[in-house]
Amino acid sequence: MQPSSSGLRFLVAESEPPDAREKRRESVGRSSGETYLEILERLAPGSTCDRVKPADADGALPTRTSLADYDAVFLSGSPLSLYEETPEVRRSLAFMGAVFASGTPSFGSCAGLQLATVAAGGTVRQNRNGPEAGFARRIVATERGRSHPLLRGRPAAFDAPSIHTDEVETLPDGATLIAVNRSTVVQAAEIRHESGTFWGVQYHPEIGLDEVTGALRRQADDLVEAGLALSRREVEDQ
Repeated sequence: MQPSSSGLRFLVAESEPPDAREKRRESVGRSSGETYLEILERLAPGSTCDRVKPADADGALPTRTSLADYDAVFLSGSPLSLYEETPEVRRSLAFMGAVFASGTPSFGSCAGLQLATVAAGGTVRQNRNGPEAGFARRIVATERGRSHPLLRGRPAAFDAPSIHTDEVETLPDGATLIAVNRSTVVQAAEIRHESGTFWGVQYHPEIGLDEVTGALRRQADDLVEAGLALSRREVEDQ
């Protein structure tokens, strides 16, 4: 794809493994990366949007491109647990390390925030309060977050789509905590590492209600196990 007259060129990094991508497509018609592509094309019409799949064994940048060629990198959600030593996790962390080294600004949601955290030296764990499913409630800015441009225009407390079973445990050096709520220690953060700056959120500003519903149905067994639903059927009937 040739660069547009707008001059903006974005890269969407989809860290879902292939089977997770297909399950998401079956339930809502698109993968996490494809949702990001739709949103970016809507917000920045005429921009160039490429996609890469860093968790895949054959994931690679488009031919004759480098990370420095992009104005920004966007990292989608993913079912990967960043504390597990799997090939998919190692490949995804290596990619995020390269993003930081390139100096290209980046943004990520859910696992995107967790990926940047671990790549920069922080830690991730299972949610201490169990899954945060459907919506993250009453997210509030920290003192430093109140003046951060990431939360510009947000009310003092807000809800946002959310579905995750892991959370950031400790932010790396060079990070700023921007938002929190009672369920999750880190709801938004800025991470400065090597030459790069990353903004990330634990919630999902990019998804619609159909994708919230699809995510809940895909994780129905986890919700039942956590006591958030009585049965799988109860989740699937919603």
